[in-house]
Amino acid sequence: MADGRTAAVALLCRTSDRTAGGARGAAELAALIARRLGTSARAVGSAGEPRRAGFAEDLRDGRGCLLEAGGQVADALAAGAAPVVCAGDCSIALATLPALARARPRARVLWLDAHGDFNTPATTASGYLGGMALLGACGQWPTGFDGAIAPERVVLAGVRDLDAGERELLERSSVTVVGASLETLVYVQNALDRSPVYVHLDLDVLDPQSFPALFPAPGGLAPEKLYDLLEAVAGECEVMGLEVTAFEAPEDSLERAAAASTALQVIEPLLVALDR
Repeated sequence: MADGRTAAVALLCRTSDRTAGGARGAAELAALIARRLGTSARAVGSAGEPRRAGFAEDLRDGRGCLLEAGGQVADALAAGAAPVVCAGDCSIALATLPALARARPRARVLWLDAHGDFNTPATTASGYLGGMALLGACGQWPTGFDGAIAPERVVLAGVRDLDAGERELLERSSVTVVGASLETLVYVQNALDRSPVYVHLDLDVLDPQSFPALFPAPGGLAPEKLYDLLEAVAGECEVMGLEVTAFEAPEDSLERAAAASTALQVIEPLLVALDR
C-alpha cells in the first residue's frame, strides 16, 4: 500500500444521481470504513436533489463535484496515502481514474460492475452519465477532464448486462473483460498479473438477491465470492486505493445497516491491505 494514512471520503455532492439512496449509502459506508480503519470520514459536499437528466446536463452541472472526486484521489496519492472514496454512482471515474493514471501510471484498474459503463454519447440509450463513465475515463469521448487511463490497464470483471453498442465497443477495445462465473477469480488474477491495482467497486456486481441495486442484474457474484476475489487480489497486488459506488441504501435503518455490513464485509480484504 501507499506509505501515508488511508484517506476515507464520502462524496455527497451530486454527479448523476437519480435517487437519494446513493448519497445516503456513500455516507453510511464511508463512516463504517473510517471506523474500521481507525480514522474519520471526510464528507465532501452535500447531497443534491436527485433527478433524471441527460449526460450533457449532468456533466455540466456535476463538474465541480467530479473535480472534487479527482482532487481527493490526486491529493491522497501525492501525500503517500491510499484514497478510499465512497460515492453515489460511477460518474466519479471520469475524474478519479485520470488522476490515478497521472500519479501511478503503472497501476491497473480492477473495475467490478454488473454493467460495462462503456457507452458513448452516440451509443447510450438511457443518456445516463454513469453508464458512460469507464469509456470516458479511458479518453474515448470528450469529457472535458484532462488525462485518461489506458484501456489496456483496465480489467472489467463481474459484468453481465451490456447494451449492444457498448458490447461492440468493448470487443474492439483492449480492456480485459471477465464475466461473473466460477472462473472469475482466476481470470482476474491472471489479468492483473500482480500489478499495483486501484479497485473501482460498483456494488451492483453483487447478485441483487444479496444486495440492493438501482439497476439490478441477475447472475451476480455472491458476497462470499466477491470477498474471495478481493482477498486474492489483495494477497497478490499492491492496493493503491479503492472507490465504492452504487450502494443504493434503503430508507429503513435496519435494512440499511444490514446492507452496509455486507458491503463492509466484502471489502475487508482490501481494508486489511490498506491498513498494513
